Amino acid sequence: MSFTGDLLDVSLSDLLDNFASDELAPAAGSAAAIVVAMAAGLVAKSARASPDWLEAPSAIAQAERLRRRTAPLAQSDADAYLEALAALHLPKQLESEVRDMALGQVLARAAEIPLVIAEAGADVACLAAVAADRGTPEHRAEVLAEAGTIAAAYLVATNLTITSNDERVVRARAVVEVASNAARQTLAAAEPT
Repeated sequence: MSFTGDLLDVSLSDLLDNFASDELAPAAGSAAAIVVAMAAGLVAKSARASPDWLEAPSAIAQAERLRRRTAPLAQSDADAYLEALAALHLPKQLESEVRDMALGQVLARAAEIPLVIAEAGADVACLAAVAADRGTPEHRAEVLAEAGTIAAAYLVATNLTITSNDERVVRARAVVEVASNAARQTLAAAEPT
């Protein structure tokens, strides 16, 4: 199933079919963006269902801002991934410096989008932890946000194909730690004593 257009404009059924198809994109980065956006939506839902939580309107605004920022990254990641794949297949006849520079720029962009997704995922995980503590617990989102953060952060290192000391890889690892801590603390607090 070939896809053209914006991933946010297709039905859920078509989106799932696209993920399962033999097409190259959308792939893991797009899925991570959607997961993080869905987690942000659940945080907003939790806050809306919590009339006694005085800071709920602020949490709703933050969650909606994160959702609106992250959802379009699904398409951005798919586009960047296809560009990176095309750059990997640049003609061998190109001067090596030109080819390497083009490839480096495209791979850096392909890593930057998942880094933004991972950072947003950590923000959502922290906000979800607050919502789980102060809001209605029926709409938990911290583990979902953590999963999106982990998936996106993994892609940062994979797409860069460089050393683990690269500043972007270090940032990706740090946001995973933030998201994982938020999820662990919230889950520990929710366990029956």
